[in-house]
Amino acid sequence: MSLSPINRIKKAVVIPDSFKGTLSSSAVADVMKQTIRSHFPDAEIISVPLADGGEGSVSAFLSACGGRTINTTVTGPFFEPVPAFYGMLADGKTAVIEMAACAGLPLVGNKKDPVHTTTYGVGELMLHAVDSGAKKLILCLGGSATNDAGCGAAAAAGVRFSDRSGNAFVPVGGTLSDVASIDVSGLDQRIKEIEIVAMCDVISPLSGPNGAAYIFAPQKGADEETVKILDKGLASIGQVMEQTCGISISQMPGGGAAGGMGAGAAAFFGAKLKSGIETVLDAVRFDDIVSDADVVFTGEGKIDSQSLSGKAVFGVANRAKRANVPVIAVVGGAEDLLSTFYDAGIRAVFSINRLPLPLSESSPHTRENIAFTMHNILRLL
Repeated sequence: MSLSPINRIKKAVVIPDSFKGTLSSSAVADVMKQTIRSHFPDAEIISVPLADGGEGSVSAFLSACGGRTINTTVTGPFFEPVPAFYGMLADGKTAVIEMAACAGLPLVGNKKDPVHTTTYGVGELMLHAVDSGAKKLILCLGGSATNDAGCGAAAAAGVRFSDRSGNAFVPVGGTLSDVASIDVSGLDQRIKEIEIVAMCDVISPLSGPNGAAYIFAPQKGADEETVKILDKGLASIGQVMEQTCGISISQMPGGGAAGGMGAGAAAFFGAKLKSGIETVLDAVRFDDIVSDADVVFTGEGKIDSQSLSGKAVFGVANRAKRANVPVIAVVGGAEDLLSTFYDAGIRAVFSINRLPLPLSESSPHTRENIAFTMHNILRLL
């Protein structure tokens, strides 16, 4: 498919990911928007900062779609009350819940302990959103400090977990093997009646050598022996969940996301596990806004072989390619895979780094480097 030439920008779509550890997607989008405006003052500019499912996802969704932040207090990682929040989008029916807001690594500080942490607060946020009128929930599965397969969230929503003696308890990572039976009859009926989408770019299954415990638990504080205990628990709870909920989750791609929250969301809440970028593009109606655009600007900190696996830049490029709209990627760095990038629908890739400096030296200048690169691109256009 031949792409249309860019003569004059009447409408531009700005849709970058964050430059990890340097600038948020909202900050990158602002720089892009300002430089476009300086060259094409009459252009319509649609700004869509991307969310990746981790910390900052609610803010990115609200920037892209409009809406408001709703604050509340829920149960934290160690069953303590914590202030938390979620986003209600401008339609008043779609809530975005960032599980990191109540079960994330930043909340545990130096007390990383996936054996004892819980997602109970995530379930409380879900119920609060439903109370506020949400008919659709977008669960952002990223940055969790947990390994409880979403059992805490399910317990908050009314699911009962019992041990072999019939005693009810709220499972955590270290007690998943103690679950002998699950009763879902008490699940809040409203949860069954709404659409739930879980943003998930992780393909790891619930358990096993590529599962939640082995791949992600070490960064949550688990040593080698603890990882084995956690994995055994995930395999055990997976079997009970399958027997109870009637769906196969043990090898479900993405089931291992957020300490098994992917599997739990699918089994207990009927959530659909979807690519993070596809979820965002659907939420902002990207196909509609790009249909009459002249150009799309996207970007991320580094574009490489991993970018081909459903990451933001390529998700954007694939959608824009269908509409025959050229995509320009402004990035911190790029691997030598340019022909592959072009085949995917990216018209051109520009690195913002003007000198061969290490990241530690170039990072503080990311904002001005993006602006400099954007100005050069726009002068050419």
